[in-house]
Amino acid sequence: MGPNHAVIYLVEPFGGSMRRQNANLPHVYWDDAAVTRGDGCFETILVTGGAPTNVDAHLKRFTNSARLLDLPEPPLDTWRAATEQAVADFVRESGLEPEEVEAKCQWTYTRGRESTGVPSAWVTVRPIPREQIELRERGAKVMTAPRGYTLAATDETPWLTVGAKTLNYAAAMSALRWAKGKGFDDVIYIDPTTGRVLEGATSSIIAVRGDKLRTPTTGGDVLPGTTQAAVFKQAEKNGWRCKEKDFDVDYLLSADQVWLVSSVRGGVRVTAIDGTKLPAPGKKEEAKLRKLISVAMAS
Repeated sequence: MGPNHAVIYLVEPFGGSMRRQNANLPHVYWDDAAVTRGDGCFETILVTGGAPTNVDAHLKRFTNSARLLDLPEPPLDTWRAATEQAVADFVRESGLEPEEVEAKCQWTYTRGRESTGVPSAWVTVRPIPREQIELRERGAKVMTAPRGYTLAATDETPWLTVGAKTLNYAAAMSALRWAKGKGFDDVIYIDPTTGRVLEGATSSIIAVRGDKLRTPTTGGDVLPGTTQAAVFKQAEKNGWRCKEKDFDVDYLLSADQVWLVSSVRGGVRVTAIDGTKLPAPGKKEEAKLRKLISVAMAS
């Protein structure tokens, strides 16, 4: 199976039907709001062991994103069924045993065609880019930067979709291209006024200190992360003390370990921040975190 192989299922936005789409044929029209406005929402789900993971959490956030964007409530049974069928097709076509299959599943839900007003919706399953797998293995050198705009809604800006995972990722992709051009692997956003750490360009941040796991306080400029939530849930079962907390870059620099977590990449250990190398944890300590993240994502 090549790196561009994809299984696509179109989802009827009001429920009841789905069908497989030939990946070599177009299915998005020229006047779809995803193309002309970036107007829609999405979720990205890890497929591991031949099965999608953390689906209920993604369904919950997907529904919330649709509500915040004034899109019709997604028929969850149909999205779940389309996901299961797309994953099953992908596993079968991979030629591998199910337990050997790891992939990226993405749900996309847009406002649809301007000419019809009917939303567009589809599920894709495809291989994980090699670059993301390599970052898991070697870690990431990150730079800090202000986001350049705010996500926080106020009484004067109630239309800002705080908490929605929208398709409008142009700014995040630009930040990542800039960082890579400067020799970094990723970006951590900070509040330019307070110095508070916010989140990664496409990830949540977890700092480790002893038996404590800390992540930036969600809400406002920090999107709640499904992977971070799953890690904290599993960690608490294992005796870790987990909490949201406001902190600055110095807190990260003095932590035992710093991790970027996201649905497909899983856990990526931060090895340097703004050119300052972070002390490498012991092999046992790092392995303990890797196992924790792996178990949390597979549960």
